[in-house]
Amino acid sequence: MSESRKAYIPVAPPRQPLPLFQLFLVGLQHVLLMYGGAIAVPLIIGQAAGLSREEVAFLINADLLVAGVATIVQSFGIGAVGIRMPVMMGASFAAVGSMVAMAGMPGVGLQGIFGATIAAGFFGMIIAPFMSKVVRFFPPLVTGTVITSIGLSLFPVAVNWAGGGADAAPFGSPVYLIVAGLVLATILLINRFMRGFWVNVSVLIGMGLGYIIAGSIGMVDLTGLSEAPWVQVVTPLHFGMPTFSLAPILSMCLVVVIIFVESTGMFLALGKVTDREVTPGMLRRGLMCDAGASFVAGFFNTFTHSSFAQNIGLVQMTGVRCRYVTVVAGGFLILLSLLPKAAFLIASIPPAVLGGASIAMFGMVAATGIKILQEADIADRRNQLLVAVSVGMGLIPVVRPEFFAQMPQWMEPITHSGIAMATVSALILNLLFNILGGAERAAHNDTAHQH
Repeated sequence: MSESRKAYIPVAPPRQPLPLFQLFLVGLQHVLLMYGGAIAVPLIIGQAAGLSREEVAFLINADLLVAGVATIVQSFGIGAVGIRMPVMMGASFAAVGSMVAMAGMPGVGLQGIFGATIAAGFFGMIIAPFMSKVVRFFPPLVTGTVITSIGLSLFPVAVNWAGGGADAAPFGSPVYLIVAGLVLATILLINRFMRGFWVNVSVLIGMGLGYIIAGSIGMVDLTGLSEAPWVQVVTPLHFGMPTFSLAPILSMCLVVVIIFVESTGMFLALGKVTDREVTPGMLRRGLMCDAGASFVAGFFNTFTHSSFAQNIGLVQMTGVRCRYVTVVAGGFLILLSLLPKAAFLIASIPPAVLGGASIAMFGMVAATGIKILQEADIADRRNQLLVAVSVGMGLIPVVRPEFFAQMPQWMEPITHSGIAMATVSALILNLLFNILGGAERAAHNDTAHQH
């Protein structure tokens, strides 16, 4: 690789602060990437609970507010809370199945969901110090497998978006593919021929160009923009006092454990991308922020929160690992929660535009995992088996979401999450092959060496 090539695709992305203008643009990229995921959970739960359009809009604004505050705390750090790395926070999909079921339960509903979220957040704050001690069970073999699985489990989302979205008619229409292809081509060309600032904002440029093209051919739907208020302040307990029932609380506590497992893998992945060792203390602060955000979320009319995996790919792709970028992005989210019209405009970005950008970024997550696996003894047959089985387990919910439909409902946060399935599998197999079987393997290696 030539010196000029290295100049604009850094091996270790810069951690130093960017100029203010660049900081705002790169922060906006993070918001645009995660916005669809951030509003999806309140949309799904609001519809399941039978809320009106205005009430669903309020749920979305509440989610943006909590996500923005949690992102700032997670990235900047306040005392013993926050991992102090470029992390974006948002409502977790791990709880969607459980919450949809709760929404239809007599005597539970939305107030019961908020109560279970508060209780689960408190439970998470209690167990976070213990969960943070599991770092030693995440060697490069496990971490690389989990990160690869994160990228692969996200990739179908990117493909779905690129084809026009789940509700597209017809899905995969050439116009959707052309728009997605132009966004992807723009990002690739900027990374090939430009450097520095332009590479840092290549995703924003690609999505901006895609938005303009999509708008010019009628793909951007702004219906309802005029009815959205200019300013709306999120108030706590908007839907009434939370209620607390044992079964929903136990279900959400399990969800928090799964979120912790997923977040641990994501934090370790981000540590590899930003060239930082994630210590047990850092992990504890990060998990405490996850749990604290969920605790507060229940009072502010929203749901369990966790770090967003897709933004790890953006950190790797742009080469910007300064935590102040996501602090700025958190500020954008708070501003959007107060300005429904601005939030409406971002929500109108067509799925094809998001898909073109996400194909590159989600693929970068998987590529990072493969790179980390190179640090492990991947030539060993048992390690190869660990990677193969764990990646396969992680793809089960992606390939056939109904595969575990006959399993108990309390298992859904695990069985419906490819990341959780891959993580649990990699941890168990590493324990079986390399930790419990360590003495046997050492003896075998010594015998082989003597012969």
